[in-house]
Amino acid sequence: MLANTPSRRRKTKHLFRDIMDRGILSYTEYLFLLCILTKPKAGYEIAFKMFDRDGNKRIDRREFLLMEEIFRKRAHDQSAVLGDESVSLLSKYLHVADSELLIQETTLLRYFFGSRGNDTLDYDTFSSFMDNLQTEVLELEFHEYSKGMPTISEVEFAKVLFKYTYLDDDEREDYIEMVRERTQEEKGITFDQFKDFFQFVNHLDDFEIVLRMYSFADQPMSEDEFRRAVLVTTGLRLADHVVHTVFQIFDTDGDGKLMQREFMGVMKNRAHRGFREHLKNPVGWSGFKACVRNELKQSQ
Repeated sequence: MLANTPSRRRKTKHLFRDIMDRGILSYTEYLFLLCILTKPKAGYEIAFKMFDRDGNKRIDRREFLLMEEIFRKRAHDQSAVLGDESVSLLSKYLHVADSELLIQETTLLRYFFGSRGNDTLDYDTFSSFMDNLQTEVLELEFHEYSKGMPTISEVEFAKVLFKYTYLDDDEREDYIEMVRERTQEEKGITFDQFKDFFQFVNHLDDFEIVLRMYSFADQPMSEDEFRRAVLVTTGLRLADHVVHTVFQIFDTDGDGKLMQREFMGVMKNRAHRGFREHLKNPVGWSGFKACVRNELKQSQ
């Protein structure tokens, strides 16, 4: 399978779709990629600097494996948090011999560092890889609903927003039905508009600071104020129609103001793609039994 790994020189924008089921990905790499999917672009440089322990602005395979060890440790200890503990773990593994590292040859390692493992990765290449990963996943989600068309409907956009969220089926359907009733004329949402919105979702922490300012002042947020807040915190200019659609979803009383708590709750769930809830679920035999009980309950 590893022989199918494309060369980095090809600069493919669809790495995972090119590989499909002809590659190997470790669980720690899965955690790493999932984390990158939920981070703004500014977070790429921070991640890169954590990899780049020797400060040469390039990552070698050892540095990458050291960071993977942190992800592996956190996967086995769900109570672990990023911060001082991660720095401590990284310092610890800097003194581990190469022979003691858990090395599992994977498609991602070969793509980054070559078949012999002696290539290095510069920041521009690393950043392009992350951009392409985010775009590739968003394209897959968009095309699932567009079915070959250049746009998705407002109702389909709402369905994407509620993916991976904590809402049960009835609550989700209530929101979607409200959007369906309020959409008098379907204009559609393009992929570029779709992508811009979900890039904004990756900046929710910054946007939440603005929301808190409005809450402290006891001021609701209008569509114009929402657009301005997004521009200030992310630099993105969301399409007017996309913002209006968001307000059709999260303005439940129809007063033209955003229901801030509901919006942030749903969007934070969406940003993490349900992964935090997954970590809370039991694993092993108890997790299997819980899964069976849940499936039986849903089939009744």
